[in-house]
Amino acid sequence: MFVSVPSTQATILHADLDAFFASVEQRDDPALRGRPVLVGGGVVLAASYEARAYGVRGAMGGAQARRLCPHAVVVPPRMSAYAEASKAVFDVFERTSPHVEGLSIDEAFLEVSGLRGIAGSPTDIAARLRHEVRERVGLPITVGVARTKFLAKVASGVAKPDGLLVVEPDGELSFLHPLPVGKLWGVGPVTEARLRDRGMHTVGDVARYSEATLTALLGPAAGRHLHRLAHNQDPRPVRRRKRRGSIGAQRALGRAPKTPDDIDAALTGLVERVCRRMRRADRLGRTVVLRLRFDDYTRATRSHTLAAPTARTSLVLATARHLLRTAMPHVDRDGLTLIGVAVANLRDEASAQLELPFWTGDGAHPRTAVDVDPVLDDVRERFGTDAITRGTLLGRSPGVAMPTLPD
Repeated sequence: MFVSVPSTQATILHADLDAFFASVEQRDDPALRGRPVLVGGGVVLAASYEARAYGVRGAMGGAQARRLCPHAVVVPPRMSAYAEASKAVFDVFERTSPHVEGLSIDEAFLEVSGLRGIAGSPTDIAARLRHEVRERVGLPITVGVARTKFLAKVASGVAKPDGLLVVEPDGELSFLHPLPVGKLWGVGPVTEARLRDRGMHTVGDVARYSEATLTALLGPAAGRHLHRLAHNQDPRPVRRRKRRGSIGAQRALGRAPKTPDDIDAALTGLVERVCRRMRRADRLGRTVVLRLRFDDYTRATRSHTLAAPTARTSLVLATARHLLRTAMPHVDRDGLTLIGVAVANLRDEASAQLELPFWTGDGAHPRTAVDVDPVLDDVRERFGTDAITRGTLLGRSPGVAMPTLPD
């Protein structure tokens, strides 16, 4: 695995697509270009910059967003289109530099030290990357260039939308210190309020306080972290991502009354989603994890480790249902607001017929059998997820599956 060495030059790029979901919609439908666009009706998944000008933000309730911007165009999310666009953009990243660290489906760090002789200066590389993403994928992207990952990400945020900003080493603090304190990583609304109460409104204000003072105010970890960032001390190198140790998905259920069938349908949809991702990544896993959250914000976690790894939906679903049965006698079904499923202890392994344990119908005892339900999984892999549907999910929404980086 490549690990870059922290540079004394501005050689780290932070590339971040602008209003990604909304930009894909505007790219694919010319009638939406220049208009305020909201992706998602109940909750805003993304807002175009035209909508953001009215105060609309991602994760905002749809009703509030439409009050702020009543003439906005609301479009349903198209996750497959976003996943395809992300893959195309990451192909450009990989052609630009051999050292790419993906952060999410729409942003990444690139290390370009050592490429000057063949690709030009970091500024040249960043400008060319922006051009290629626009030409090949049809999307706007902003790039920040700096000596540290932290400052490159801050620079891209300042340069948005559709911009390029290079922070040279001799101008780092003069660029950083006038910025609002909220630009520091890890400063959310609560921490920002505490800092402002002490008269710290800018990053420069934070930099004037000692580490001891900040740790006394915020605690050892947060105090040291903010003190270092305020002085642009960020030694973290650009690292290529390791393969995931687990693959999971979750779904909010809301506060409305729920029947056992409602909960089982949500669980089934999540397990199908997780196992499909595992098979596409050629991963097998042994440990099934169930996570529950309730309306009083308490949580419960249950897990079971199988005797051998699998990616078959039937086996993971049987285990997850057993875990749910062990948890539900202790909780109020109507109080369940979120359910999550993950498979951990992943490893690479070629597909094979495996002797695997799964839970019997009564959920009381595991037994061993050859994997029993390959047909459904195989049909869906070959012909698409809509080709065949489990009876549990008929007439029910599977929920929104957010696209992710490759597993």
